[in-house]
Amino acid sequence: MKNIEKFLLSKHALIKDAMQAIDEGSCKIALIVDKKMKLLGTITDGDIRRAILEGISLDSSIENTYCKTPIVGCTTTSRADLLQLADTHRILRIPIVNEEGELIALDTLEELRHASHKPNKVILMVGGLGTRLRPLTNNVPKPMLEVGGKPILETIVKKFVSHGFTNIIMCVNYKSEIIKDHFGSGEKFGVSIEYIHEDKRMGTAGALTLLKERPTEPFFVMNGDLLTDVNFESLLDYHTLNKSMGTMCVREYDFQVPFGVVNLDGHDIQSIVEKPIHNFFVSAGIYMLDPQCIDLIPEDEFYDMPTLFDALITQAKNVISFPLSEYWLDIGRLEEYEKANNDYDGVFS
Repeated sequence: MKNIEKFLLSKHALIKDAMQAIDEGSCKIALIVDKKMKLLGTITDGDIRRAILEGISLDSSIENTYCKTPIVGCTTTSRADLLQLADTHRILRIPIVNEEGELIALDTLEELRHASHKPNKVILMVGGLGTRLRPLTNNVPKPMLEVGGKPILETIVKKFVSHGFTNIIMCVNYKSEIIKDHFGSGEKFGVSIEYIHEDKRMGTAGALTLLKERPTEPFFVMNGDLLTDVNFESLLDYHTLNKSMGTMCVREYDFQVPFGVVNLDGHDIQSIVEKPIHNFFVSAGIYMLDPQCIDLIPEDEFYDMPTLFDALITQAKNVISFPLSEYWLDIGRLEEYEKANNDYDGVFS
């Protein structure tokens, strides 16, 4: 890959600098070099998300986050050997260095290893009543409310298409004919759409038992009332590289107690903290699942995604979190709907 300057960082860069380089370079990796272009290491989207989960600030240096022993190829390494390296280490990009360890190029193998249209299915939960958004949803299902001049669901579909995911399944219920009339077979949006009708509320996991065919690859499940700029390829890579059975996207949520909190030991006051802020990670309504997960879901019952993850944890399956730092908004109330319309052009145009 030529023009690798946009991927380069010094070891003194900040986490937020690395995020920007990865985002602008659209290659999900940044390369750490010294002034003589000697490769010092690499930092990936996954490295940053793990750092965020460990509580590392975006204003922190990348010094303790980037990989100092990356897999590299040499200028004399053949294409076949590079492919073997990628397969062995389950990576998609390999920096190329000369005999002095100076960075020469970044070899990206995605085009060789993946078709432009990826086989992973995208299952969108779009059957909710949207009661908190009434009267807007009296005659229109919530995913079909317009934000930025188009239905929320259309933005979601187009976002998946931009990352090569074109096999869409929509789980519908409330006013499903409006969704079907708009999307049809999906051909005009560059996708193939299958519809599954829920005769009763099944939950975000229970609806998976209605699938006509079980997915053969890891698949996405996403609520149909979200707007996000997340990189779905990064989510798939993260899920695959970590050999996860279930991956849950999580979002940091801050809650400020509106009073002074008194810490007690018995009746003795130990300290008083004025209006403390507590930090949590909450589910973002986007998941990546292995097909085996469907075996744990009971037939013809309401079963939500947190319950499925509890079952996976109980069975000691590998379940992991994927922290979102990209734009994300759950459009559940009128104020969030207004915010989505105000934000749209700046994020998605």
